[in-house]
Amino acid sequence: MQKAPIVQKSFSSWKIKLAILLGVGISLWMLYRGISEERFIPVENKSGDYNWIDANGDGNVNSNLSAEFIAVPKGDYVKQTFTYALSAIRWNSKTFLWLGVALLFMVGRDFFYMLRIRLLTKKELTWKSSFSVIMLWEFASALSPGVVGGAAVAMFILKREKIALGRSTAIVLITTLFDNLFYIILIPFVFLFIGQADLFPTETAGSLTVQYVFWIGFSVILFLSLFLFTAIFIAPQLAGKLLVTICRLPFLTKWRDRATKTGEDIVLAATEFKKENLFYWIKLFLITCGSWISRYLVINAVLQAFLVLGFMDHILILGKQLVLWLFMLISPTPGASGVAEYAFGELLSGFSESALLLATMAIIWRLISYFPYLFIGAVMLPRWLGKKNKG
Repeated sequence: MQKAPIVQKSFSSWKIKLAILLGVGISLWMLYRGISEERFIPVENKSGDYNWIDANGDGNVNSNLSAEFIAVPKGDYVKQTFTYALSAIRWNSKTFLWLGVALLFMVGRDFFYMLRIRLLTKKELTWKSSFSVIMLWEFASALSPGVVGGAAVAMFILKREKIALGRSTAIVLITTLFDNLFYIILIPFVFLFIGQADLFPTETAGSLTVQYVFWIGFSVILFLSLFLFTAIFIAPQLAGKLLVTICRLPFLTKWRDRATKTGEDIVLAATEFKKENLFYWIKLFLITCGSWISRYLVINAVLQAFLVLGFMDHILILGKQLVLWLFMLISPTPGASGVAEYAFGELLSGFSESALLLATMAIIWRLISYFPYLFIGAVMLPRWLGKKNKG
């Protein structure tokens, strides 16, 4: 109770308004950058307006560097912008139908996330609170580098929803574990049905590097999953000791007592979760599968909107998304911006000879699956903070 004035002061009216301006400003800037980016796309029969000149002498076609291209009457490249790409698409009822399906899959993804957080909190969160938690969690993830994610913010969000910090930590760790578990289990099945040559791009010079990065990343995820399983289900004291050890650093010593309390809460939460039966964990895993499959099917629906694809094509696209997701996970940019679009074009180039169309589909995919969370989160965060302060 004594800390209430401090919290209220921390989230005062002007700071909430500043959060709105910053959130909306960042969202608009990232959206503008996404739709205003220029790329030079190769075309056939000298039907373009530019030629590549290799201005920096690196021997690579840097499609996003205007200095690498010179205007000519009959060139091998055209300058691709978002508006130019949209004008080149033949829009019809099939296109709008499948883009609508892609939006439904996004809604499905968030529904499964809400279902999972309600299950993990034993329905202490209402559907409305669950929606707020998931939207703000996605907002934090969208603004964080892929390698960082929004886990730390998620713990804060759950704590503000009156879930003890230690239990919040345990919940976030379990969601991370089950997300990784889905990935680890699915990879062997993918390689049973899809050859390695089909999963990875073979026509690019860095194709071998892509494979190395993928398997190194997979190994890291496997190790992290084993650590999380140990920290939650075998030796939860390990997580508490790790927190206390970290807080021994000179600039973190003031948090040592809180870290000790959080460690104790993690042990209590882990003990509570251990009491759950097998059906509980199966249900949790199936819900996790539902959320990830919905996430992946967004790309399938976007591609189906512009291309004619068969059943096996969709299976291959799902497999390729496992590679795409890993590169988004290790991306140093906020929300994997840039990396996601580039990897999309590289991995799915076999489905269309038009680099222009692939670039357009990548932007549309991000407009559906990424940018909405920036705007929703930017609007929700200040209102949510203000409401929690009053509570």
